[in-house]
Amino acid sequence: MMLRNTALALAATGLISGCATGPDRKPGDPFEPVNRVVFNFNDGVDRYVAVPVAKGYQKVTPQPLRTAVSNFFSNLGDLSNAANALLQLKFTDATEDIMRFAFNSVFGLGGLLDWATPAGLPKHHQDFGLTLGHWGIPSGPYLVLPLFGPSTVRDSMGLIVDVKFNPLNYMEPAVRNPLYVLQFVSVRSDLLGATDLLQQAALDKYSFVRDAYTQQRRARLRGTSDNAAPLPDYDDQGDSGAAAPAAGAPAAGLPNYADPGDAAEAPNAASGAATGAPAGVPDYSDPGDAPASGAAGATPTAPATAPAPASETPAPTPAPQTAPADDKQPATAPVAQ
Repeated sequence: MMLRNTALALAATGLISGCATGPDRKPGDPFEPVNRVVFNFNDGVDRYVAVPVAKGYQKVTPQPLRTAVSNFFSNLGDLSNAANALLQLKFTDATEDIMRFAFNSVFGLGGLLDWATPAGLPKHHQDFGLTLGHWGIPSGPYLVLPLFGPSTVRDSMGLIVDVKFNPLNYMEPAVRNPLYVLQFVSVRSDLLGATDLLQQAALDKYSFVRDAYTQQRRARLRGTSDNAAPLPDYDDQGDSGAAAPAAGAPAAGLPNYADPGDAAEAPNAASGAATGAPAGVPDYSDPGDAPASGAAGATPTAPATAPAPASETPAPTPAPQTAPADDKQPATAPVAQ
């Protein structure tokens, strides 16, 4: 029944679009007039039906139970992911999807718990529309489906095949239909935060959703959503196990911007107190004040005429000493005859 309704909706959309395209159509979205009509219809159904039901579901259902429901349907989706990965000849992804399904079904109580992700088995997102794109089928114009939301001509055709890949489709109607409703409510509940952001940020919701959907599908087709490059390491160098650099030394990998004078005066830091210059400051004393011997390491002396500091009392000048009386020398030297 659902498949027949989807086909009828697609046919009706195609017939209406023949007379709905106008001169204001944009490249990649020739069906914009009818797309906006369907988008407004979906938005009204979402605002007055889906959102209240999703909020009520959040109120009456504890968070752990909501997470378990999401995990259950995500686990079933791994079978569809594995089938499309095989059709794309991505054998590694298909193997991981099958292992995820088996691991979570056995150890996760039928998929209610997700033990595969912490175990290192990544989650892939594939559908038959991406499989068609993988083999070179163009996406075609942007298309908004009633109740299903944004899509393209290629993805809408793939949606019919995805229904066949869904294990829920092979259950009894008494079990299948309530599970379909529960899946819809669970997914809509998980997207409530994104809807609030859309309401606040988008000036034109239709254009925002169209561009976001188109970019997301292109990224998934290139495989960048699942195999993104790792981000650079912005950790603090002090948090690593390497020894910290010495004081004044540049960090590893950074240029040395230290004053060359500081390195030259580093050996004289200990003698800074003797010369009166602070430690680490270059010696700007007059070279003429250096000792005449020029010995290495000699400390330059202050000029004899340098005034004493004001805080110090000058030492008294010692009185001249006279020799003992018995050793007294004549005042004048004898003149040679």
